[in-house]
Amino acid sequence: MSALLEKIRDAEVEDDLVRRGQRIYEEKLRSILEPEQCGRFVAIEPESERFFIGDTGTAALIAAHTAMPQHLFYLARVGYQAADTLHGHGNSNR
Repeated sequence: MSALLEKIRDAEVEDDLVRRGQRIYEEKLRSILEPEQCGRFVAIEPESERFFIGDTGTAALIAAHTAMPQHLFYLARVGYQAADTLHGHGNSNR
């Protein structure tokens, strides 16, 4: 397989993983996890819909990979739109 086709395939797998992980979070986990777990991280395995909670993204992913080492996971921060924030210095574009 060419490098370009491999990149396209990988991007499609990632898009599908994100889509399915977000759907599971919104439809099944949000009501279970919020507000008691707000601010913690959840790693979701889309095929089985198993999920793993951690105080950090790393902790959630370690728990997930320990239990299911051959699988990929969608990572979300409970109660937030994004799993992490960007920090930095610079000029504002106001």
